[in-house]
Amino acid sequence: MTDTTSTARPDERRPGGIARIVTASLIGTTVEWYDFFLYGSAAALVFNTLFFPTSDPLVGTLIAFVTYAIGFAARPLGGVVFGHFGDRIGRKKLLVLSLLMMGGATFAMGLLPTYDSIGVGAPILLTVLRLIQGFALGGEWGGAVLIVSEHGGDKHRGFWASWPQAGAPGGNLLATGVLALLAAVQSEEAFLAWGWRVPFLLSGVLVVIGLWIRVSVSESPVFLAAQAKAEADAARGVKDQAPVVEVFRRSWREVLGAIGTRFGENISYYILTSFLLVYVTTHLGLPKSTALNAVLIGSAVHFATIPLWGALSDRIGRRPVTLIGSVGMAVWAFAFFALVDSGSFAVITLAVTVGLLLHGAMYGPQAAFISEMFDTRVRYSGASMGSQLASIVAGALAPIIAVELLRDHGSGTPIALYLSAAAVVTTITVAVIKETRGRDLARPTAPAATPLPRPASAAGRKQP
Repeated sequence: MTDTTSTARPDERRPGGIARIVTASLIGTTVEWYDFFLYGSAAALVFNTLFFPTSDPLVGTLIAFVTYAIGFAARPLGGVVFGHFGDRIGRKKLLVLSLLMMGGATFAMGLLPTYDSIGVGAPILLTVLRLIQGFALGGEWGGAVLIVSEHGGDKHRGFWASWPQAGAPGGNLLATGVLALLAAVQSEEAFLAWGWRVPFLLSGVLVVIGLWIRVSVSESPVFLAAQAKAEADAARGVKDQAPVVEVFRRSWREVLGAIGTRFGENISYYILTSFLLVYVTTHLGLPKSTALNAVLIGSAVHFATIPLWGALSDRIGRRPVTLIGSVGMAVWAFAFFALVDSGSFAVITLAVTVGLLLHGAMYGPQAAFISEMFDTRVRYSGASMGSQLASIVAGALAPIIAVELLRDHGSGTPIALYLSAAAVVTTITVAVIKETRGRDLARPTAPAATPLPRPASAAGRKQP
């Protein structure tokens, strides 16, 4: 019998072990989120004119954000496929594959001809590459947070698992920083002509660095123990169901809990970052550098504080910390747009930074929270599906709904109501689900699969 207790946490006991795993996951996740967020920023700033030209700037932006949402639509499929194989053959191999797919698609975007060059073929090619991005990211999140959660111990899991979460603001910080730098040193004409391609082509260099670090990590010991047990069970004739089937049969409540936990967090992030670029440039008529620099500063604070929220969840629980963020966001949504409407760079930066601090309270504990909801044999599938299904109903639609509300009402108030309502959904969800802090990930919570019936001929034969 495999001793899962003794093999579950070797890297936390070995000096530098868990730190190496965390560093590899953080860098790889930062590169993937850089690629994904770069599209969102470009959709708000350049894709509306280069790939979706219309007479109404908001209409062109809306179409660009529709293709942005298509990337989210592919994420659950990526979560299912990567989750299935991640639960069968391991976390590490799938993380390498997701990084290659994401980086290749982003690099190819930097080489695309525009609408003026090849017509309708340009947005079609852009959309196909966006689908590949979404598919890859759908498998990235689950694998990155699980390989850290499963290497670390129960006591500090919230802290360690929050570092891959910091890859999201890290990637956004990198993407926004590159765009802000180019906008500062280039004229508008040069940026639209060729400057926007530079951040996409830079992805190729970042992927090489991410792969070099990611291939050095070891496979999750919790997964290896579960894999050994599954092989032993199979030798005894225990029926093995596909992980996705088992998730929906035994863990559908946990999937719904993960969706609700992510709902307000996901919507708030894309309102505070991607949609803000549209609101500030199109509605307020301010330079794009105002929004880019505000998001840049807010993302730096966000990056630094996410692990602090994760560490706090190790002390007081995942639910209390998440509720700090969701309740705070429900209130801050109204102050956010009132402050942004001032037009002052300092005030806009304050609005974004406080909003991202509250988002971090929801996001920091989330990796450990969702990981702890599922058993090892279906953890990659369950965590990925819960997370990525939320991305469709939440993050994918958030910029589109916000742009439509702005077109119809010409004000940030309806968007604040939408953002606040989303935070209330997460508040209610987290208030009713169980606390998971301190769970032993090697210990199953659901009954094991049922043995296969023995053939009739074997059943009638006496055993020696």
